Amino acid sequence: MIEIAEITEEKLKDYFEITEAALEKAKVSRENVSLDTLRKAKADFIDMVERYLADAKYFNEKGDKVRAFAALNYAHGFLDAGARLGIFDVHDNRLFAAD
Repeated sequence: MIEIAEITEEKLKDYFEITEAALEKAKVSRENVSLDTLRKAKADFIDMVERYLADAKYFNEKGDKVRAFAALNYAHGFLDAGARLGIFDVHDNRLFAAD
């Protein structure tokens, strides 16, 4: 595995482009949510958080702080999204972006 010790302008540009393209696609998409889907979402979100957290620990142990930090941000993004959607009833604005 190649260790990334810094975030280059090229890598940052790539992530900006991907994120902006994903945002535009999301803005024009239709909603695709049923009550059954929401019930399954909590388990899916928890699974993703646990996987990204495990990845973060792995990268940190390998000395790849940049990827560890990125994985932690993905993990917490799922937690914040779940809180904002009401999938998690957490009411803690220190830990979540929603209260």
